[in-house]
Amino acid sequence: MFTARETVYATLKERIIEGDLHPGQRLIERDLAAELEVSRVPVREALGRLEAERLVVLVPRQGVLVSPFTPQDVADFFDVRESLEVLAARLAAQRADGNGLAALRAVLDQADEATRRRDARAIALANAAFHTTVVALSGNALLVDMMRPLEARLRWLFRLTHYDPEQQCAEHHELYQAIAAHDSDTAADQVLRHIHAGRARSVELAATWTAVDPVAATRTRRRRT
Repeated sequence: MFTARETVYATLKERIIEGDLHPGQRLIERDLAAELEVSRVPVREALGRLEAERLVVLVPRQGVLVSPFTPQDVADFFDVRESLEVLAARLAAQRADGNGLAALRAVLDQADEATRRRDARAIALANAAFHTTVVALSGNALLVDMMRPLEARLRWLFRLTHYDPEQQCAEHHELYQAIAAHDSDTAADQVLRHIHAGRARSVELAATWTAVDPVAATRTRRRRT
């Protein structure tokens, strides 16, 4: 049974990732509490957890916004991915066993099925899960811990950018084959090209998501006495 805190957190996280709460949108504790029919305490705790995942921005004594996800934010995100996911793919190719490859194949099959159905939400879920599974197959606990806070942002990015799903699947299949063949050099090269291919488009699109300055926007908030 989920607690109110867990339910509020999961609900707000899903609404951000799915675009119901859009980048730059202001979030008011009392309004969210009334809408979700809970006290402000679980809302405040949920917003704190979402801040740790960089899905919201908390401006002290001012307010809360869904993270703007600016072009610079996206560029920084890709810098990290191009470093850590390349390492993850290389290690996964070296260390993945039969069970690990079966898990990766299962996620790949889910992405294929979602792509056939043109289910945008399921595509984003499966493609993000594929990348997360590659990281898990690295067998490097520190790397897994470093990447975990980025998982929600990765799925959010997939939902915001609408990459060509067929191309995504094709590139994931190529990466799977390299990992299954335990070809670490090819796996590292493929994941780097795969991530880099979406970089320019994502940075360009980020300029259209929001032009909100978090501090300037929250200064307009009126407080009740």
